[in-house]
Amino acid sequence: MNAIPRSALILGLAGLIPFLWGAANVLFPATVGWGGQWMSPLFMGTYVSLTYGTVILSFMSGVLWGFATKAEGQLAALGYALSVIPALWAFFMVNGDPGDAAVNLFAGFAGLLMLDGFFARQGLTPAWWMRLRGLLTAVVLACLAVPILFE
Repeated sequence: MNAIPRSALILGLAGLIPFLWGAANVLFPATVGWGGQWMSPLFMGTYVSLTYGTVILSFMSGVLWGFATKAEGQLAALGYALSVIPALWAFFMVNGDPGDAAVNLFAGFAGLLMLDGFFARQGLTPAWWMRLRGLLTAVVLACLAVPILFE
């Protein structure tokens, strides 16, 4: 069974909304004015992408930790060590200038996909995991490229 479960796909796609909104705010500045009528500035522009991306990298550390619990011995120890990298990356690298932070967040998500691949090759993820992660990561990277290229 390599089909992505419907609930995982729907929730994963819904999790893209803040990234898509942030990219739309950069590409179409009028959306900031429209959204600003009923949303806090914290939920606008590059700021929402950076903040939400930091949260998601930290969340994904927890997911990888969960996969590491399926391993034993040295592989488990390696899995636990690798699983904390996305959260630490977000904490130390996604700060300062928004342009630099967006580049670092982009790199963090690219690196996360490599970690996903490692855990999948070890047989620690569901069979459909990389299909879902590839799709979601492609959209996230495209959205993060917007402030890097256009701001």
